[in-house]
Amino acid sequence: MANPADQEFLQHAEACMKAILAKLDAFDPDELDADLSAGVLRITFADSRHCILNRQSAAHQIWLAEGASAWHFARDPASGAWCDTKGRGELLQILTGIVSRRLGRTIDLAGGAGGGPQAPGP
Repeated sequence: MANPADQEFLQHAEACMKAILAKLDAFDPDELDADLSAGVLRITFADSRHCILNRQSAAHQIWLAEGASAWHFARDPASGAWCDTKGRGELLQILTGIVSRRLGRTIDLAGGAGGGPQAPGP
């Protein structure tokens, strides 16, 4: 029988990655394309550069890589947030910054159900 902690991690990680994919799917495919398969979420931007989010089951973490930078996130059981193990922020906050920079405009992945692409402000 599988370890209950492993099962819990897999459930939370999968739910997190599916929620991120749903938000990324709201973007114009000319801006970015996102694909989730086997615990790996690959985001491809218009310039053909990638951002990779993947599940690391043995460590009970979600890892994010973009360019030469990498982050490891562990789930905080109290808040449910995926927090960087080096204290650099939460997963959605960091991913929002990456996608905003790549698209050249501010977006909000951390917002509520409709927290996808936003038009630039006035």
